[in-house]
Amino acid sequence: MKKFITVFVVIVTVFSCKNETKQTEQNEHNHHEMTTGKEETTPKKVLSPHTETMAMIGDAHIHIDYSSPGVRGRIIFGGLVGYDHVWQAGAHRATWLETNKDLIIDGKTLPAGKYGLFTIPSKDEWTIMLNSNWDQHGKDEYDEKDDVLRFLVKPMLSEDITEHLEYQVNQISENEGEISLAWEKVKIQFNFKIKN
Repeated sequence: MKKFITVFVVIVTVFSCKNETKQTEQNEHNHHEMTTGKEETTPKKVLSPHTETMAMIGDAHIHIDYSSPGVRGRIIFGGLVGYDHVWQAGAHRATWLETNKDLIIDGKTLPAGKYGLFTIPSKDEWTIMLNSNWDQHGKDEYDEKDDVLRFLVKPMLSEDITEHLEYQVNQISENEGEISLAWEKVKIQFNFKIKN
């Protein structure tokens, strides 16, 4: 009888240990699946990252806020961005420019403030518009009557490709600067002076 009880206890113990091992392996497997699942849900690379550029020119603080799309092998001007159509000069929300001082651009005054920066690209010249409605998605609410300033610039072509849309604000002299936009093989720029 003692032998029978001992054998019974050994069988139960072995069976119980096997079950615990199986359960542990199952838990580890489930944990691995959950961990692996989390690793696979890493966020995708942003195709048009939000960025900004700014500079102090004299006592004027110039700030440009925009989303920067990439070329990614596409034809941009005359393709993705159609000629002779309003473009928000970036991706997603409208690009905006802010200045804390009145500026002179193309012989006209741009009062201190925040403006939507829109363009109408074409092969030979671009129209630049600074619009009072700066807070909008793309060009959905663009209205010419809200333009505070509108002027023309000549595009410059390059053999080199600027992969991501890039704005720059550069100082020319103590009270004069230059704003430029470069993307794909096209660059435009315009000068401004701080109004005294």
